[in-house]
Amino acid sequence: MIPDDVVDEVRARADIVDIIGDHVALKRAGKDFKARCPFHEERTPSFYVVPSKGFYKCFGCNESGDVFTFLMKRLGLSFVDAVKAVAARAGVEVREVSRQGGEDPHRHLHEANAFAQEFFKKALRDKDAGRSARAYLKKRGIGKDSAERFDLGFAPDEWRSLREGAAVHGIEDPVLLEVGLLIQREIGKEPYDRFRNRIIFPIQSASGRTLAFGGRILGPSGKGAPKYLNSPETPVYHKGEVLYGLSWGKNAIRREEGALMVEGYMDAVSLAAGGIENVVAPLGTSMTEGQARLLARYSTRVFILFDSDPAGLKATFRAGDVLLAAGLHPSVVTLPPGEDPDTVMQKEGPEGIREYLSQAVDVLDRKLQILEEKDYFSSIERTRGAVDRLLPTLRAAKDPTLRDIYVAKVAERTGVRRETLDAEMRKGGGGYAPRSRSRPRVSPPPITPKRPVALGAERKLLLLLVQFRDYVDLAAERLGPDEFSDPTLRAVYEALIADPELTHPPEGMDTAAAAKLESLLASSEHMSEANRVFEDSIGQIKEGQLATKAESLREAMARETDPGRQESLVRELEEIARLRRELKTDWRPAIRRRQDPFEPNP
Repeated sequence: MIPDDVVDEVRARADIVDIIGDHVALKRAGKDFKARCPFHEERTPSFYVVPSKGFYKCFGCNESGDVFTFLMKRLGLSFVDAVKAVAARAGVEVREVSRQGGEDPHRHLHEANAFAQEFFKKALRDKDAGRSARAYLKKRGIGKDSAERFDLGFAPDEWRSLREGAAVHGIEDPVLLEVGLLIQREIGKEPYDRFRNRIIFPIQSASGRTLAFGGRILGPSGKGAPKYLNSPETPVYHKGEVLYGLSWGKNAIRREEGALMVEGYMDAVSLAAGGIENVVAPLGTSMTEGQARLLARYSTRVFILFDSDPAGLKATFRAGDVLLAAGLHPSVVTLPPGEDPDTVMQKEGPEGIREYLSQAVDVLDRKLQILEEKDYFSSIERTRGAVDRLLPTLRAAKDPTLRDIYVAKVAERTGVRRETLDAEMRKGGGGYAPRSRSRPRVSPPPITPKRPVALGAERKLLLLLVQFRDYVDLAAERLGPDEFSDPTLRAVYEALIADPELTHPPEGMDTAAAAKLESLLASSEHMSEANRVFEDSIGQIKEGQLATKAESLREAMARETDPGRQESLVRELEEIARLRRELKTDWRPAIRRRQDPFEPNP
């Protein structure tokens, strides 16, 4: 049997129009779709698919149901087979549990999260304990009804209140530690609550199941206490695959045929409370490919409302390129200097937000505007630099028509011939000299590992990939190029991700990387047990990175004199230790870092 949370996730991600459209000729009817019913003979269409609700209904024969029901009735599939078929289309990994086992192996974690959500909500409603939290939310324009609607809560300023409350309900410390609700600094020491004196924002799956929490400190952040604190990655929570707000905004996104992407929890809640519900946030990280694919299930249009400062612009263009690579069409919304969606909503209301939305410009057009403002087209040298900054967006555009429009626009503005831009895009380069890479990105400075096992694993993985090309896409989902320690092997990995069918070094590839690729292609060493080698290699690479990071943190602790900063470093070491423990028993770690194949943006 398939656990309920997996079924819910598959149903939420499924594109019911796309799946049913394979069997009947759907035509748009307003916001819905209609066709002649596949379950009975009829001349006039009475079969409707309602994507915003995720169901179909025939008003002629009264057949109705969700995407699973349709496949079961149309193709004669069992429920499990129908879920698997939809999951394969939606990109969701389906796990089954035996009926003897009787339940989802992660049920205890979901129960702990459900308890914590109710605990935090109750604390917010408490007459005395939640008074300051309610006052803060009211000041930010979030009243009682909105707080209840978005399941907001409050973590009391106490060290063990949640732990003690959970114990009363039979939820033990190991479960709370595994799901990230408790922290244990040292073995033998008493664990304590992770969230204290914070407004709590539950992080939910698209189907509405609570997976994790984000907390904003109440009042100014002190030494070692970050303004925002999030749950760590756990067996049920991978932040690169979840979007905050999607659980309650997905129907509005479909209805409005567009999503608004903001940076933080408060921005999302503020907009939704003010009536603009088609809003999501990427959980305080750079936009990931998994998040973009998830959003693509609901709309192709995305409006990015990040800060307009340099850091915000960099995040905007990075997110824009990720969205383009997923086949979406991003536009950039420019807010007044120093403002964010929350402050604009408070000052100008939903009408003000909609006015800024009406002035949104395509992500490439916004890049061109900024380059113009910075006088990048005033000389040959600076124009060459402008081309370097525009190439990542050209390469990222998955839609061939949109990419062609982009190339034509850049060619016209820079004076560079289309043929030259096409060659630059194929080469994956930029700048004046050949670079040791074949994807449009700049890797961070390589970390020299102090554990030689990682280098052997990197070569082993690449040898596997050139022999079993079906593993290339799987590797790209699990391992970013920046996780390779050796720059030469990293360049080979990037080239394989760019072209999984690669049979010779691409043009412009660094000499050392080209030689390494040729040696791998010509190797007579045959890889057997491909799946085991794949899992082991990725696990060893990640273990090497974690070991290196832990050593760097220990060195930083030895130099640090600020107690608050030392406490922060200790927390980071604890998190790394937890991840390394998971890796020792399972090479599929909790952290699923995504590649960041993008150039620095203007």
